[in-house]
Amino acid sequence: MNAGHPPETAPRSGRKPAPLQDITVVSFEQAVAAPYCTRILGDLGARVVKVERPGTGDFTRDFDDVANGMSSYFAWVNRGKQSLSLDIKDVSSQPAIDRLLASADVVVQNLAPGSAARVGLNAANLVERFPSLIAVDLAGYGQDGPNANRRAYDLLIQTESGSCAATGWEGQPAKPGPPMADLGAGLTAAVQILSAIHQRHSDGRGAAIEVSMFDVAADFLGSALLHASLTGAERPPNGMGSPVVAPYGDYPTRDGQTVVIGTTNDTEWQRLTHTLLHRPDLADDPALATNDQRCRWRDRIDEEIGAWTRTLDAAEICELAEAAGIGNAIYRTVLDAVDHPELTERGRWVESESPVGKLRMLAPPLSRSTWDLPVGEIPSLGQHTDAILAELGIAPRI
Repeated sequence: MNAGHPPETAPRSGRKPAPLQDITVVSFEQAVAAPYCTRILGDLGARVVKVERPGTGDFTRDFDDVANGMSSYFAWVNRGKQSLSLDIKDVSSQPAIDRLLASADVVVQNLAPGSAARVGLNAANLVERFPSLIAVDLAGYGQDGPNANRRAYDLLIQTESGSCAATGWEGQPAKPGPPMADLGAGLTAAVQILSAIHQRHSDGRGAAIEVSMFDVAADFLGSALLHASLTGAERPPNGMGSPVVAPYGDYPTRDGQTVVIGTTNDTEWQRLTHTLLHRPDLADDPALATNDQRCRWRDRIDEEIGAWTRTLDAAEICELAEAAGIGNAIYRTVLDAVDHPELTERGRWVESESPVGKLRMLAPPLSRSTWDLPVGEIPSLGQHTDAILAELGIAPRI
């Protein structure tokens, strides 16, 4: 199934061709988890056919209209895909779906609980029909567990898994800004797909893969869960600081900014107290000798560091900390980060084609020095339907 795939070109600057350019992915997807998974595969050169509901499509298309009338949320996780508009519940769509599946290397779905099985698109059924196919069920909860049929969005999963309780401040839980359960599940699915592709080279067999957003969120919370299971107690969340090490947190500066300064071991604590604070009394205090002890005296330490940072500007603090070998950062808003030198000076902003013109996008966080990776177009709903149906030998819709 190669028609419509971005044409192969000679790699620039000696880079290798995109590693997945011979892979076709078909995705029955919506929201973030599955679209992020398939966007990763598309960023690596795979052809991704996104099957969408006629008339409405992926509901994230309507989240906002700030990208020249297009949803920024949709644009973020759907570049480099082809949009095929089909009603998977309509029996008249079955011939197209069957031929599409037969042409695929990978199929990904994150439909509502039970929906995929009702239309035969669950991973186990697909691999039974097509033994060399790699098929992925990406769901909120494990399919063999008590919550298999529950709706699962990122916030719901982070709430159930304890992630929100470990974020924010004690008594004031918060959801992490990025949709970590969605993104983690998508990334986990992509890793397993790549592993299955590698294994298929040796045995020719596909794989039925299940990814649970809850399992991924729990794994991300692994240290906190392990601590709680061993002690019977929870570490209280600590805002922008860490409940695990001290000192490690945010402090005010003379010029009204905020800096983060952190130590991760006893040697860094000694450098911080001697070289930056010039406080040998703190360095030699036996009550602060170990990280565990410093966590108990966190408020006292934070007060001392804050008193020092208030006497200096943020840039000066970071310069001194860098020279002393102490971790440091300046707090930035999302708007500040748009013009961060790491993005602007390293060429991380690129342009992607779309039905509403070129859009400024972040390049994939992949090794562009190794591979010649595409920056794909963002599709309109059903943009490629007629071409793909013709490719499958099915008359275009009237």
